[in-house]
Amino acid sequence: MKFQIKHEMKGRIRVHFMQKRMTYTQADLLQYYLESLDGVTAVKVYDRTADAAIQYQGARTDLLKALQRFHYEAVQAPSAVLTNSGRELNSRYQEKLVNKVLFHYGRGLILPAPVNACYTALMSVKYIWKGIQTLWHRKIEVPVLDATAIGVSVARGDMGTAGSIMFLLGIGELLEEWTHKKSVGDLARTMSLNVGSVWVKKDGQELLVSCDQVQAGDEVVVHMGTVIPFDGTVTAGEAMVNQASLTGESVPVRKGEGSTAYAGTAVEEGEITVLVKSVGGSSRYEKIVKMIEESEKLKSGLESKAEHLADRLVPYTLAGTGLTYLITRNTTKALAVLMVDFSCALKLAMPISVLSAIREANTHKMTVKGGKYLESVADAKTIVFDKTGTLTEAKPTVADVVSFNGMSPDELLRIAACLEEHFPHSMAKAVVNAAKERHLDHEEMHSKVQYIVAHGISTTINGKKAIIGSHHFVFEDEQCTIPTGMEERFAALPEEYSHLYLALEGQLAAVICIEDPLRTEAAEVVKQLKECGFEKIVMMTGDSDRTAKAIARKVGVDEYYSEVLPEDKANFVEQEKQKGRKVIMIGDGINDSPALSAADVGIAISDGAEIAREIADITIGADDLQEIVALRMLSAALMKRIHWNYRFIVGFNSGLIGLGVAGILQPTTSALLHNTSTLMIGLKSMQNLL
Repeated sequence: MKFQIKHEMKGRIRVHFMQKRMTYTQADLLQYYLESLDGVTAVKVYDRTADAAIQYQGARTDLLKALQRFHYEAVQAPSAVLTNSGRELNSRYQEKLVNKVLFHYGRGLILPAPVNACYTALMSVKYIWKGIQTLWHRKIEVPVLDATAIGVSVARGDMGTAGSIMFLLGIGELLEEWTHKKSVGDLARTMSLNVGSVWVKKDGQELLVSCDQVQAGDEVVVHMGTVIPFDGTVTAGEAMVNQASLTGESVPVRKGEGSTAYAGTAVEEGEITVLVKSVGGSSRYEKIVKMIEESEKLKSGLESKAEHLADRLVPYTLAGTGLTYLITRNTTKALAVLMVDFSCALKLAMPISVLSAIREANTHKMTVKGGKYLESVADAKTIVFDKTGTLTEAKPTVADVVSFNGMSPDELLRIAACLEEHFPHSMAKAVVNAAKERHLDHEEMHSKVQYIVAHGISTTINGKKAIIGSHHFVFEDEQCTIPTGMEERFAALPEEYSHLYLALEGQLAAVICIEDPLRTEAAEVVKQLKECGFEKIVMMTGDSDRTAKAIARKVGVDEYYSEVLPEDKANFVEQEKQKGRKVIMIGDGINDSPALSAADVGIAISDGAEIAREIADITIGADDLQEIVALRMLSAALMKRIHWNYRFIVGFNSGLIGLGVAGILQPTTSALLHNTSTLMIGLKSMQNLL
């Protein structure tokens, strides 16, 4: 496509596409295309001017060639990306804001004073009526104060003050509504489904296919620990399904034959087959938006306090107005109190601060599902890490396959991959990827697979019992034995690797050595977290004590626990909470889910199990654990901003009331300064914290 370079510096380029203006869909397609290019780190597309600002790493020529290759028709973006991008919402509110400002100041210049006064009086009816309705419900809240201030100004013939109050109230409402809708939309998009491939049932077999290939009427098999990819009806199987991401309820719901299954809910136990009703993602998005809007998830404790405080202060403001009049018998001084209240600023600044922080977290590859979780992150004293995929690399690899039954390592790896391919765990992925790299075909050759969380997998192959899993599961639970004469080989297994044990017919067949290297930044992150105020940093793992001890020493955690079960992690979290500590749990697997639910804040790694991401309150990118430090700093900065807002609002408005009562400021000036400061605080609260 033809374009022109408008501005350029190292690592950043702004280009203009040769068209007058882009449609919202075209802009979203271009954004999607550019973000998918290797080396592109950030993109902003301007639909009004048909420009794109691109930040990139790597060769400039590669980027320019990619821009030349671009055509709208050739880009296949997911429907959810285009439908719910938020671009149209932003454009609509920008237009509303500009129109409101132009209309307010334009009518003052164009309309004759009597006509302008009539218009102001007419518009005041809406606010006065809202105040009367609030009183009718026996409440003295913010609408009563607004109605009184506007009503008294109109009654005194001070139409300029009444108009200014209504204008600034309208601007505040518009900004709050815009910020809220944008934040809810951003949050819903990041919570929306992102499943790459699914198991489709065809001719009695399960085939792994891309989500894009699934059509309405297909049957999809959903295994334990995975997310239901589409809305549909359960045709076979039984499962306990976690629907927290849609309904907010934490208790899993039983789903059996004939039950309705919803896209984005996660199977905690069991397995079901779902007849796909619809493959569109919009219903999932709409359900999440509704859930967020209806729940209190977005509200932090400080936000709720601000709302209640704003309403509680109204009677005192009204009483102060009356008292000032009784003492001074001066209407102007009494109105100076009435024209200034604390509620507008409190109600506007707090939610905008929180929603803006959620948006900023999004730019750091963190999905925060509500303001109260940011508040908990700021207050937390204990942080618990899972080891595999969290403190260690998210992508472990197979280092060796040690045979104990005479079969070739490749054949044993093929069997292991056949068992592991159904289950979302980093160790399982390592086995499947190793088989793929060695071009080992592993078609279904086993019977029904049973997965035991944090233990392993049990099934039969050609009538023979086959199990794969942890040392505890294979040797203690299943009572498997090491073949005679192989004891020395078993004792000589390399200690630097994690071990996955495969047994056939009660005898050890192979040990798969998994290289699970420590993240390079792990020790530094733990050190920084201690500097950020965490008093106890703990590592918990199902791995052996030998491996856990070595990792704990390298990382520098305060405590570590090895060979733990999912319930052990959850119990530890509950014990810490009973001691009065707020607890953060960080994990990536199915076995971390109970602890993620139990913690004050559950944080999942984005590359981890789907169920962990669904249950978690916050999801962070898998690239760098530094994001956890950034999250703590962001949360602390948010709390600092909220407390500063409190102090400024109370101090500034108290000063205005004092100056008004002293007769230094007129009510019109007080109202203007009060409302302008409210607007300024709202705009300041939208700024980035980091």
